[in-house]
Amino acid sequence: MMRPEQFDRLFHALADPYRRNMVEQLSRGPATVSELAEPIAIALPSALKHLKVLEDGGLVRSEKAGRVRTYRMRPDALTSVAQWVRQREAQMNKAFDRLVEAMTETPERDD
Repeated sequence: MMRPEQFDRLFHALADPYRRNMVEQLSRGPATVSELAEPIAIALPSALKHLKVLEDGGLVRSEKAGRVRTYRMRPDALTSVAQWVRQREAQMNKAFDRLVEAMTETPERDD
């Protein structure tokens, strides 16, 4: 499981619409900085800043070949988030189950 500060960085990375767009694009395959910046119409320096946040959040990794930097989604990027969500869902379902149980055990009152 991720440490809290890692979750904070990951959720911070996903909090921005430009970065979410980049994640969507990268989920379809690797892309260069230019390819990621073009559809959202931002300058390359801005795209690099967003990509740095995504990298710090553990969502993407990059490699440089010559002058071209290519980004890829990390295969396990969203695994921890999915586990965290499943755990919250399980806790909520247990709470609802307890509520249903309590409601069925409580006799109805005629007023």
